[in-house]
Amino acid sequence: MTAHPLANAREISDGVLFPGALEVDEAEIVPVDRLDRLAEAGFYGLAGPADAGGMGIADMATALEVIEIIASGCLTSAFVWMQHHGAVRALSTAPPALRDAWLARLCSGATRAGVAFSGLRRPGAPILTAEPDGDGWRFHGFAPWVTGWGRIDVVRAAARRADGDIVWALVDAGASPTLRAEPLRLAAVNASATVTLRFESHAVPADRVISIQPFDEWQAADRSGLRPNGSLALGIARRCAALLGSEALENELRACRNALNRASPDTMPEQRARASELALRAATTLVVSGGGRSIGVDHHAQRLAREALFLLVFGQTPAIKAVQLHRLYDGSHG
Repeated sequence: MTAHPLANAREISDGVLFPGALEVDEAEIVPVDRLDRLAEAGFYGLAGPADAGGMGIADMATALEVIEIIASGCLTSAFVWMQHHGAVRALSTAPPALRDAWLARLCSGATRAGVAFSGLRRPGAPILTAEPDGDGWRFHGFAPWVTGWGRIDVVRAAARRADGDIVWALVDAGASPTLRAEPLRLAAVNASATVTLRFESHAVPADRVISIQPFDEWQAADRSGLRPNGSLALGIARRCAALLGSEALENELRACRNALNRASPDTMPEQRARASELALRAATTLVVSGGGRSIGVDHHAQRLAREALFLLVFGQTPAIKAVQLHRLYDGSHG
């Protein structure tokens, strides 16, 4: 790929994803050609090292803006595609045999991945557990939120073993007697084909185990890794600003992006909440600006407004939720 990643992302977003976003919004599952276009441009390797065919982007701000631009074209397509990057990052530091078998395929998009770890953030007893089985494991329980079913080949799944540590494994994304997908009907990004995945003593061989990680270590890493999902909200605000032709909103978007990029783990919940609020306010402004036609199913405003509502809760942690509620209750802005 010779074009700069940002220029290439803008070309795909404005020329392919946005013109078809309403079609995707009405579909049962995101058309595979949208994802193929991202793969052809090398964007399935966005988080991958150059020696495995990834983009090898050293500047994190550039990678984050790529996500924002793609989300501004079609949030559903971006949402399915974005799940892939966690597996790419994990396989980059996996045992050599696992890395060699999977990483190049993931970076090229020939193999596409989802994730199943949101249950780790739930309080109380683990909802997906790992039981030793010879050299491997058996997973029991459920993953409440797995996106891209039918468009992904593998799932990077996290299960808790008896001592609380996390077994991370690469699981085939196909129904079987021990793996069952239950579709979720969503008010926005429904074509993301998000499911609840149920594991019934599902066998995970040793050569599919990516790592075993102490739970406390994961919690610290999760707290430090909340920035990327903020780019989805910025993508909604970016598209609304473009449709409105609003310089003031463009300036606010720029300030919000910069604040997210500078945020520490302690201040990130505040900035994530601010980004989600900006997306909602921008989409609401677009709806009001368009009047009655904005709520027709053939208008982007209603789609963007529903997607902004979705992003209030997607990737939400207790800390982000607390800030969101505080800002809503006391009416604070800025």
